[in-house]
Amino acid sequence: MSQPNQPFAKCDCPPGRRHKCAACFRQFNKMEHLVEHMRAARHSPHEPRCGVCGKHCRSFEALRDHLGAGGSTLPKAASCASEFAARGCKLCLRVLASAAALRTHRGCQLSRTPPMTRLHHQAQAPQGGGRALALGCKMVGAGSDGSLDVVARVCVVDEQEGIVFEAFVKPLIPVTHYRYETTGIRPEHLREGMTVKSAQRRVQDLLLNGEQPWKARTSRGRDRLLVGHGLDHDLDALGMDYPAYLKRDTATYPPLMKTSKLSNSLRFLTHTYLGYDIQTGHQHPYEDCVAAMRLYHRMKRQQHPRSGGSADGPAASVDQAFPAWRQRELERMTPEELLRLSTPDYHCWCLDD
Repeated sequence: MSQPNQPFAKCDCPPGRRHKCAACFRQFNKMEHLVEHMRAARHSPHEPRCGVCGKHCRSFEALRDHLGAGGSTLPKAASCASEFAARGCKLCLRVLASAAALRTHRGCQLSRTPPMTRLHHQAQAPQGGGRALALGCKMVGAGSDGSLDVVARVCVVDEQEGIVFEAFVKPLIPVTHYRYETTGIRPEHLREGMTVKSAQRRVQDLLLNGEQPWKARTSRGRDRLLVGHGLDHDLDALGMDYPAYLKRDTATYPPLMKTSKLSNSLRFLTHTYLGYDIQTGHQHPYEDCVAAMRLYHRMKRQQHPRSGGSADGPAASVDQAFPAWRQRELERMTPEELLRLSTPDYHCWCLDD
């Protein structure tokens, strides 16, 4: 005997109405599903947003796809793409009030770094009392096949793009591949170079700015923020570490990463968001430092509400924003109220001010 058809689960929302996320616009049949989505997604006002429809995107790359700035347009965002094509800036991804306003919008287009002759001038201290320094290193190859990275050149730049420290470094182990095509480094450059230990001590002194190392790990004092791209790699090469809450790494900052959550190259980020090319021909770490610092300043100047995090630590945990014991109360809130409660899972650089 055939069994009668089982009824479908009944939706708990009125006919024709679904619960829509106020950030990414996803829709859910049940309010409890929307709450769980907000708990997992960690939406916040610090995410990149479409200037046309207001949709939140996890990264600027996702926003570029939404606006069609990368060359392809998503079907659901065709209207946003057309508005962006008419009055949008392809560097900062802002949508201006009119096409005339776009023509006068020139602040995002930056020129390449100053002439290399400026590299011979070194400042004795960071200019203007800046709170951040950018670090860049160039590596040569060691080991039998030259694949082991060892530091050969170090550069530190302040927020005004002035050189604070720059030197060749003599590696601790023999160099088997100088990678001259990209580094421009020859054996004679390293013969009189300073030791790795001396370079490490100099960089550390600049970053700590007179603060005790043990104190820098627990609380913010006079120590400076460290800006760079792939900072862990550079610090490992110098044999030093630095507190994570003081690092500003453009390789791991979520809004600058790929939608696949992998890192973009510094060359790609500079071309896409600053409007000029780097790392052509012989590469100097000064150029990388300036590009990383400019990206940091571009992200720092984002206009976000001053909530959902602190300048010295990560944002509130998801358990604080959406605790399980408040589940029934959360389900009675509107999507906009849930978004106001939500906090990001990373420290937004706009909070550094």
